[in-house]
Amino acid sequence: MLIGREKEKQLLQDTLTQEYSQFIAVYGRRRVGKTFLIREAFDYNFYFQFTGSANISNRKQLAKFRSALKEQGLVDVASSITSWMEAFAELRRFINQQPTGKKVVFFDELPWMDAPRSGFLSELESFWNGWASARKDIVFVVCGSATSWMMKKIVKNKGGLHNRLTRRIMLEPFPLRLCEEFVKSLGIIFTRKQILEAYLIFGGIPYYWSLLQRGNSLPQEIDRLLFSKKGEMHDEFEMLYASLFSSPEPYMRIVALLAHKKKGMTRKELIEAGKFIDNGRLSNLLNDLEWCGFIRSYSVLGKKTKSEIYQLIDHYTIFYYTFLIDNPGKNYWEAIQGTPIYNTWCGLAFERGCLWHIEQIKAALGITGVLTNEYAWRYDGDKTLGLPGVQVDLLIDRNDGIIDLCEVKYSKDQYLITEAYHKDLVRKESVFSLVTKTQKAVHTVMITTNGLTRNAYSGDIQKEVTLEDLFR
Repeated sequence: MLIGREKEKQLLQDTLTQEYSQFIAVYGRRRVGKTFLIREAFDYNFYFQFTGSANISNRKQLAKFRSALKEQGLVDVASSITSWMEAFAELRRFINQQPTGKKVVFFDELPWMDAPRSGFLSELESFWNGWASARKDIVFVVCGSATSWMMKKIVKNKGGLHNRLTRRIMLEPFPLRLCEEFVKSLGIIFTRKQILEAYLIFGGIPYYWSLLQRGNSLPQEIDRLLFSKKGEMHDEFEMLYASLFSSPEPYMRIVALLAHKKKGMTRKELIEAGKFIDNGRLSNLLNDLEWCGFIRSYSVLGKKTKSEIYQLIDHYTIFYYTFLIDNPGKNYWEAIQGTPIYNTWCGLAFERGCLWHIEQIKAALGITGVLTNEYAWRYDGDKTLGLPGVQVDLLIDRNDGIIDLCEVKYSKDQYLITEAYHKDLVRKESVFSLVTKTQKAVHTVMITTNGLTRNAYSGDIQKEVTLEDLFR
């Protein structure tokens, strides 16, 4: 059963009613559900479909393509196919034999077909530009997990495929609401707090959630999937980056550095710590990671430089570097429940979870239609001015004359604002306004799991957002 994805499914189905041929690219990180979406949207009815294979020679790839043509109806297929020019010629011949009507052609894992010196991309361009686009009956769907390749070679192609796409779908991970729907569809009973914890480990990747089994507690399932050597996700980290990037090592160096820096690192800090060369190659690495949803870039409020800070936001990657990299052994997650290391992780991970739910936070604040920018903000302090250091978990800079300083707090019960913490909040507002010289009104917003305990200090909070709001 397809959970969510209503807009994406409708967009794909609408291509069947368009007057002219359609060229659609669907991309997104590994395991996010691209292939499943496409199959469900077209009810598994394809005139031709082919899935590229990783790490095989171009000769073997072409042999598999020939076999696919024969299996799907081209009985007189050529005895051998030795180039992509011949492969696409046979595909055109096969399509020409089909009856009148829309013909959906689906190429899955497209980047794996583009072996070095194979000539695949130029023949793909020729197939679309010189033949399919001149017809009215072709729905050509391409898909791939190697997001950086899809972006460079298809979506932002500067050659023959420039601006040739008629549709493109960047498939995003599930938000908490859809994770909850998915869990229910599996017949698993979890509280929203437990769903949140699973989300802070798996992110919104449907395949990871599909591995959960009924009958066990969440800690038992985390131990089974991640910490057991026989678990389905025990080797996922290496497979994840290897599937997305042909040379994953430099990408993994970057995320390893960012994994230990909660608020992120500047480009200069990355260069110094990772001994990278400051050139276009590094820019490409960072862009690729951002396209794939592993990192985000944001500016420092008050500075003109854009994308100055790079922050790791992928839940599974951070969980790997926090707990899995040292192979702590089976039953580890059950053993640390309620311990300081577990509680610290919950707090930090909840902050990252909020970054993936900005739209839900904005809805709770009643500012869905307001243009905003989101940052983390830090000031190291100045002893000569008597100003203390300040750190803001999440800052929402609104286009309606307000800046929300969001304090994110994970707690088992309602969160209590003490006198000392209240003074800290007042100090943050004061230092922020003084340092940034903002002319906007500054509001303090609390984002908590269970809301606030009412006392003498809670009334100074302008707005509250709770875990229930994040599930909207």
